[in-house]
Amino acid sequence: MLQDVKSYLGRCFVMKDLGEAAYIFGIKIYRDRSKLLIGLCQSAYIEKILKRFYMENSKRGMIPIQEKIKFSKSHGASTPAEIQRMQNIPYASVVGSIMVSWYTDAGYLMDTDDMKSQTGYVFVLNEGVVDWKSTKQSIFATSSTNAEYIAAFDASKEAV
Repeated sequence: MLQDVKSYLGRCFVMKDLGEAAYIFGIKIYRDRSKLLIGLCQSAYIEKILKRFYMENSKRGMIPIQEKIKFSKSHGASTPAEIQRMQNIPYASVVGSIMVSWYTDAGYLMDTDDMKSQTGYVFVLNEGVVDWKSTKQSIFATSSTNAEYIAAFDASKEAV
């Protein structure tokens, strides 16, 4: 069946079979065929981010974290050396490096026959598109701003 799909796609598009995928969007794909398992691993990307922010020697921990753990200010850097080291790390950039970005846009009254606007959004992870949509809005927008809000709402539903 897989070969049939590849043959069909090869007739429809110019393509090259590179074998089994090892990475997608910078995320490693691992398989254990004997156990019928497939998974994704971001260790290479995490190592890259740790090096970028000079944190490659940081302590490693097991994930997921403990249930019902309560965080407090005392969990942060406590020694003067730790505090100094943390001041040199741009926190927002570190957190932003592992976040999904999403963009929305709307075209107000794009269809003059039914007076509906167009919604579009795209989700990006590690510089690769992971989800996108372009569709006619299901409700009437009363302004271009309203159309933008509807587009943002549609994208936020998908994000959740």
